[in-house]
Amino acid sequence: MSELREKLTNLKERTNWSLLFGVSFFLLVLFVVIKLTFNFSDWLVQDKDARLKQLQVLGEPHYTEERDIITAIKQADLNSFFELDVKHVQQLVTELPWVASASVRKQWPDTLQVYVVEHHPVAYWNDDMLLNTKGQVFSAPTNKVNTQLPSLFGPEGSEGEAWQTFVRFKELFAVNGLNLTSLALSERFAWQLWLDNGIRLNLGREEKAKRVQRFIDVYPHLKKRQDVRVDVVDLRYDTGLAVQFKPLDVTEEEQKSKA
Repeated sequence: MSELREKLTNLKERTNWSLLFGVSFFLLVLFVVIKLTFNFSDWLVQDKDARLKQLQVLGEPHYTEERDIITAIKQADLNSFFELDVKHVQQLVTELPWVASASVRKQWPDTLQVYVVEHHPVAYWNDDMLLNTKGQVFSAPTNKVNTQLPSLFGPEGSEGEAWQTFVRFKELFAVNGLNLTSLALSERFAWQLWLDNGIRLNLGREEKAKRVQRFIDVYPHLKKRQDVRVDVVDLRYDTGLAVQFKPLDVTEEEQKSKA
């Protein structure tokens, strides 16, 4: 009997209680994780057909009606919150004429948020298109434009250069009391400008800034003529310029006589 007790005592002493506790704790954690995983999978299966109930249009769209945005979004499959393809919705919204970009995100549990950034029109391009503030061309109904925009013309791919040139010269003319309203770049990259007083400037292809300044310097002398008014100024010369005049109309004659 004493030998049996001695063996049991030795067995207890050899037992690593820390290891046994660690293994037991690991098995318990593993069981809990597996149980939660199965519960989560069941929950996903049950709620995979959760429907979208709210749509939030963010940003401040001015030219695009909210109903047009909603109509575009409804072309996507909205039957499941989880399975909704936000990239597809984004593509549908950005296809609207006035939309420059859109970001789409799902907000749990039932909301779709769409943030819309519109084009801001700054000029007409080749009569039937529009330019935005980045000098990019886009097509949209022009009847929604309620401000007077300048008209720019040029070959495909020259939009950015044309817009930058217009902005540069418009500021230069404004400082000198003149208003630039239109600009054209030919296929041979020759520049023409139109002012709001009807004067057309032919600048040619080279040194356009220098030639514009030459006109500004000379214009105070040109407008002193009382019998005619300036029509076209050809600045395509290394020095000097050529001026084409045209007769005053009746209204202009009356105004000059009163002055």
